[in-house]
Amino acid sequence: MVSLALSAAFYYHRFAKVSNIDVHDGFEMRELSSIWATDRFEPGAVTMQSQFVRAGKGAAKVVLHSRDKFEAGIQGDKDSERAELAEPERLYSREGVTYEYAFSEMVSADFPIVPVRLVIAQWKQYCNGHVPCNNDSPVVAVRYISGVLRITRQTSRHQITMYESAVDLRGKWTDYYFKVRFSSKDDGLIQACVNGAQVAAYRGITAYPESETTGYANPSLFYFKMGLYRDVMPEPMVSYLDEYRKRQLPD
Repeated sequence: MVSLALSAAFYYHRFAKVSNIDVHDGFEMRELSSIWATDRFEPGAVTMQSQFVRAGKGAAKVVLHSRDKFEAGIQGDKDSERAELAEPERLYSREGVTYEYAFSEMVSADFPIVPVRLVIAQWKQYCNGHVPCNNDSPVVAVRYISGVLRITRQTSRHQITMYESAVDLRGKWTDYYFKVRFSSKDDGLIQACVNGAQVAAYRGITAYPESETTGYANPSLFYFKMGLYRDVMPEPMVSYLDEYRKRQLPD
């Protein structure tokens, strides 16, 4: 069996091919840009439209129907469903490198406000299919549950709320900005802004422990997703995405 250390070296060099990352998507084209993977939404769930935009002439529309991209719960978790845009492997973030992310999102005016787990953006530590880590929560997540916007971080069994605000996000654009450096040491970084105001700042551990026991490679890779990820429910949800940017910052 190939050791986790050898596997780590292989996928780290294979996936982290792009240095000095600086990508932007204003969703102005008729088709989805190649900076997104398409395996986390059903065909037709993500379309380009011009009725609701944050800037320019276009934005992406994301529609999630019940049991779209269904995933059965494991280890006692609830079943889930999703329609998410995700970074492709070539743009995964490297441990110990600082990045900034910006994106705008609007949920529809009739968006259901329900007490159901809903994640609208998240950063995941790459697990590479290893059983010990394949059900871990995102290390950073933007959640909207029962009309409450939360930003959370998690690198152990316990989830930490970094920001929480009761706010109606329906029918208006919300701008998000994050500066992140993922690290299993105490030199990690998370800074978060909502609509231009800083709402969270943290320095410390920003990755799960990395070992044969946890299943995470050392160093690890991390990837970003945005859209709609939730527990299974009957009502559909609609959101809009615009003005995405990811930029690698100097060391």
